[in-house]
Amino acid sequence: MSGQTAPKLSLLVLTALGIVYGDIGTSPLYAVRECFLTLGGLEVGDANIYGVVSLIFWSLLLVISIKYLVFVMRADNKGEGGILALMHLVVEHFKGRKLTLIILLGLFGAALLYGDGMITPAISVLSAVEGLKVATPVFEPYIISITLVILFGLFWFQKRGTQGVGRIFGPIMLVWFGYLGLLGVVSIMDSPQILHALNPWYSIQFFMDHGWHGVLVLGSVFLVVTGGEALYADMGHFSKRSIRIGWFVLVLPALVLNYFGQGALLLRSPEAIDNPFYRMAPEWALYPSVVLATIATIIASQAIISGVFSLTYQAVNLGYFPRFSIVHTSAQERGQVYIPSMNWMLFVATAFLVLGFKTSSNLASAYGVAVSTTMVITTLLAFAAMIRIWKWKVWQAATLSVFFLIMDLAFFGANIFKIADGGWFPLLIAVLVYGVMSTWRKGKKILSERIQASESPGFDKWDEINLGVKHVIEGTAIYFSATLDRIPPPLLLNFRYNRVLHERVIILSVRRRNIPHIDFNDLLELEELRDHVYLAKANYGFKDVVSVNRLIPLLHKKIKGFDPDNVTYVVGTKDVIPRDNKQMWKWRKALFVFLQRNDASATGFFQIPPNKVIEIGSQMGF
Repeated sequence: MSGQTAPKLSLLVLTALGIVYGDIGTSPLYAVRECFLTLGGLEVGDANIYGVVSLIFWSLLLVISIKYLVFVMRADNKGEGGILALMHLVVEHFKGRKLTLIILLGLFGAALLYGDGMITPAISVLSAVEGLKVATPVFEPYIISITLVILFGLFWFQKRGTQGVGRIFGPIMLVWFGYLGLLGVVSIMDSPQILHALNPWYSIQFFMDHGWHGVLVLGSVFLVVTGGEALYADMGHFSKRSIRIGWFVLVLPALVLNYFGQGALLLRSPEAIDNPFYRMAPEWALYPSVVLATIATIIASQAIISGVFSLTYQAVNLGYFPRFSIVHTSAQERGQVYIPSMNWMLFVATAFLVLGFKTSSNLASAYGVAVSTTMVITTLLAFAAMIRIWKWKVWQAATLSVFFLIMDLAFFGANIFKIADGGWFPLLIAVLVYGVMSTWRKGKKILSERIQASESPGFDKWDEINLGVKHVIEGTAIYFSATLDRIPPPLLLNFRYNRVLHERVIILSVRRRNIPHIDFNDLLELEELRDHVYLAKANYGFKDVVSVNRLIPLLHKKIKGFDPDNVTYVVGTKDVIPRDNKQMWKWRKALFVFLQRNDASATGFFQIPPNKVIEIGSQMGF
């Protein structure tokens, strides 16, 4: 490694600490406690302590280190990770029912992450603030109020964007992980026998001793690996190498030391189970611990909220959501967005969770169901990537996938028992989000077919229709169109009713590709249909910002006489009228019409200068 490369890599690793590891890095606040207190309680005896700590260690090693860091992160879509990126990586390699199944799994897996985005801020911040009760019971009546104030500040701050947030949060998380490790080391030195839990036999013995109750405890053990999916989804912001170095050099050792330290404390003082994380800290460090933990949980929440914004933006660009009002918070970094409506919906849901569940222990019963389901789906999609993209032999891919599925299904099965105690909430959110995504996708397809079958003629009728034009206007008109094989309805309406045409006409179709980003030189494809009439195809990746301003220099370069200052953008709008048809159920049709009418304007979404836009509306039965 050269001298120039090492500092850059170190900075990237430090920055990644503030974004990638927030979720998994705050699990020590509550995970060990929940393993013993969940579902009627588990005796805090030596055998159980060794068993639980051993399960935690091997879960971190097998699920995060091997499954995600070594294998799943290989399945990147041009550097981007996450379940939607993975889905679109493999869809091009399947057809028919298999393709339908892959899309269904990918969409439902993405929908499940919205529930995680609501629960993570609630449980993380609440568990940190609960440390005040350990210091003094005076704060106990105010825990929920303090949590809600912190959460409101967190969501209010989102409008300022996340540019540079990693460089601010990275050093803080470096201190946090160092503190986790230090607390663990001090505790382990007092009870070094806890290191016997490195032996996997204690995990096996735990299940032999407890049977089904041991499986239920596994649902709480799962809390230590819930950040795995978030880690994979954030891969696009950083290199694989920086994420792996950060995990193996700092994060994993710090987490292991802290979990073993909590186990060592329980060997000495079983009564510390009410909050073993804070009980490890010396009395003088209790309030600083609460402050540091609260900051760490805010950072963890920030990362998951930003992840929800990114996921929503991808879903919009891929055609699974209607357009939201989206604010691009960075002029330099692609994909850094703020979605006001989504932000405040998340806040309301998070506040509802805090008020409804009241404690982090109660919230833990709702946490894990969504993520464990998503992990199963990720393994299935990764299996498809192994066979079709990496060209592995079926037996090789199946062997590895079955190994991962055994772990995933064990966690999934353990979390199923949480549904009645709160696990229903993220599943309900996932079903609602999936309903919206699938309804929007199907409705847009039906609407597109209706438009294709409408009276809009092909370009072979251009000269025939053009005979009715009475006036030619100076400048260029850019007409937005879903396809390039028919005359766009707004242009046709101009022909028929206004009898006008600009001296240059560009029919522009914006296309989303199944890759995250498109190089600038590949952004525009241009074809001259006839004199001064052009067909233009703008290609964007599913994480690219769609801005017509990026097209102007290319159009100016390729079209003779094109004046960037004399351009009019013509956008067609559709007022969808419900009609009786059997293509969609009534409730889905009503939902689609509602979504269509609340779809954000193309002017804002495509960043079109509003003073240069003409909207031409029409009605269509649906």
